[in-house]
Amino acid sequence: MKSSFSRSLQTTIIFLVVGGILALALGGYFSPTSDFLGTSFISAQTWVSYRFLTIRDFFNAPSDIVSLQQRNGQLEAEVSGLQTQVIQLQQQLTDTQVLAALVDFSQTNPESVYKAASVIGRDPSPFLHYIIINSGSSDGLRRGMPVVTNQGLIGRIDAVIANAARVQLITDPTSAVNVRLQNADTDAVLVGSTTGDLNLEMISQDVEVQEGDVVLTSGLGGNYPSDLLVGQLFNLRTRDYELFQQASVQSAVDFSRLEIVLVIMNFNPIDIAPLTPEETP
Repeated sequence: MKSSFSRSLQTTIIFLVVGGILALALGGYFSPTSDFLGTSFISAQTWVSYRFLTIRDFFNAPSDIVSLQQRNGQLEAEVSGLQTQVIQLQQQLTDTQVLAALVDFSQTNPESVYKAASVIGRDPSPFLHYIIINSGSSDGLRRGMPVVTNQGLIGRIDAVIANAARVQLITDPTSAVNVRLQNADTDAVLVGSTTGDLNLEMISQDVEVQEGDVVLTSGLGGNYPSDLLVGQLFNLRTRDYELFQQASVQSAVDFSRLEIVLVIMNFNPIDIAPLTPEETP
């Protein structure tokens, strides 16, 4: 009996305590305490979360760096590949433009038969001016054939093997080309030099020559066909006590940028040396 009464009393007390707490809570008496506990709990949660993220980033950083380095390497390789493609496309465009210009030149000069060849080498000597092309005797090339571009005369074949040929440029110090001045209608001799400059010699003092006059091959001597463009005259030098006038010539060709040239195949050079009188000592 006492045990039942005791349990009933405990139950009643519990209900009263719980009811009192609910009444106090509903009455707003626990609000300051609740706000304080909530703020403290949020602050503690924020602190723990920040420390957890910091620790996680610290342990994940090495793998992230490796991943970024790998990705950076991939991007650099892609950029390098794209740059190579751009350079190749630019070179193809340049080659196409050069070939188109050479085709136009050959079409406007149908009297000659041309063989296109690529420049594959240059003479390393600073005193000689030669280039090597990738066509030779197996392609029908012979010593003495003139070589041009769409811009003008560059020289003639000096030596030939089966699959290559050496071209002596008109800028070579041993080169001599018989030319004529278009406006003055007079002949002269174009000679090269070790510096690559072109000079006109043997211009008669009786001829009125003007700077800017166009220089063309004359065909004399049998080494070159006539009327191939060479360049323009400048820096005329006249001295009363000399037998001939002298001048310099600005070539129509940029010899530093030779890539593709044309060999005139249907011109047969003539060696007139046996017909030239020998000098007596």
